[in-house]
Amino acid sequence: MSVMSLNRLTDAELAARVARDIPDGAYVNLGIGKPTHVSSHVPEGREVIYHSENGILGVGPTPPEGEEDLELIDASKRYVTPAPGAAYFEHADSFAMMRGGHIDIAVLGAYQVAETGDLANWATLDEKFPPAVGGAMDLVVGVPTILVMMRHTDRDGSPKLLKRCTYPLTGLGVVRRVYTDLAVLDVTPQGFRLVELTPGNGLDAVRAVTGADILT
Repeated sequence: MSVMSLNRLTDAELAARVARDIPDGAYVNLGIGKPTHVSSHVPEGREVIYHSENGILGVGPTPPEGEEDLELIDASKRYVTPAPGAAYFEHADSFAMMRGGHIDIAVLGAYQVAETGDLANWATLDEKFPPAVGGAMDLVVGVPTILVMMRHTDRDGSPKLLKRCTYPLTGLGVVRRVYTDLAVLDVTPQGFRLVELTPGNGLDAVRAVTGADILT
């Protein structure tokens, strides 16, 4: 099976899959890009308090088209709604929450993740894509559980899950679990361990587009 013929989750499906694993009552930071969609998929009967580093605690789902508040955006400049009880604050307070251990989980995007849990998500060394540190480095040192939500491969099919990252690192050994459009993988002392495959994909086919071994 070629990389083009693998079954891939859409961004919305992947966001819903991540949301299923976030426990009731958790305080969760959503990084820019794909992770911001997770707040629209809270399972019924569960309360999760989503944090955005630009100064919102209590991020709700994306508003319907035409009902956006032009002054209410998240760190990705995406329009959001406030959940009941939401609070707004300045950057200094927001980063104090992130650095001070007040956030339980962070869901981040990534350019690369190594089998050791190393994360690279701020620079690719490509001049067309300027580096952007943002708050990721603060999150990986201040938040105990780091989840990554990403595509399994680059657009050309090259692996983004590797034995060692080749891009500049955001943090060493910080990633707990990786959710990709092809599979869910835990990071263990032995390397990537399979949690589940996207329906329709075989393990050998996913291994073929992964730059490290996948344990079962």
